[in-house]
Amino acid sequence: MDPSGPGPSSVMGAAGGGEAPAVAPPRPAQLSRYESQKRRDWNTFLQYLRNHRPPLTLARCSGAHVIEFLRYLDQFGKTKVHAAGCAYYGQPAPPGPCPCPLRQAWGSLDALIGRLRAAYEESGGTPESNPFAARAVRIYLREVRDSQAKARGIPYEKKKRKRAQQQQAAAAADPASTSSSAAAAGGSGTSGRAAAAAAASAAQAGGSSAAPSTT
Repeated sequence: MDPSGPGPSSVMGAAGGGEAPAVAPPRPAQLSRYESQKRRDWNTFLQYLRNHRPPLTLARCSGAHVIEFLRYLDQFGKTKVHAAGCAYYGQPAPPGPCPCPLRQAWGSLDALIGRLRAAYEESGGTPESNPFAARAVRIYLREVRDSQAKARGIPYEKKKRKRAQQQQAAAAADPASTSSSAAAAGGSGTSGRAAAAAAASAAQAGGSSAAPSTT
């Protein structure tokens, strides 16, 4: 053996191509937009409970506290809600400014409660004790929806009515598909009745031929 030859470590390094490259740790799965917003909303609510006077724990939180939280958020709202005495009350596009306050839009509050309701149960709460699903909260959201609809002149049932009108328009524009569907249904019924009548006639014929002769 040649003492001047490469040592064992150099041979293994050459055979193995040097040190193995470091494996990067897997990246954590990126949260969806909904999950990120839900986490922010949940942290905001927990911070609100800590700053509450007197401080509140999640276990003692009720529907009344949730409504109080929603009213607290109104100071950060961006939706103009006209008062009953405002000249622009009920107008969807007022021509000028007015001193009416800004509020959280009903749609934003409704979506917020949905996210908090899910976050509460994901954090170990039970559906029965979920304060965000309380009846008082549902009533409050309904009242906000109705009052804002009147104040802003925007009916929130417009989307449902529009969807029904689109379905009626599609049926009127393509009556052939409707009539063909009806004809197919009627045809299948007619063919079924004809097949049944033919089977009955065949049974009667077979029965008369099988009967013994009386002559």
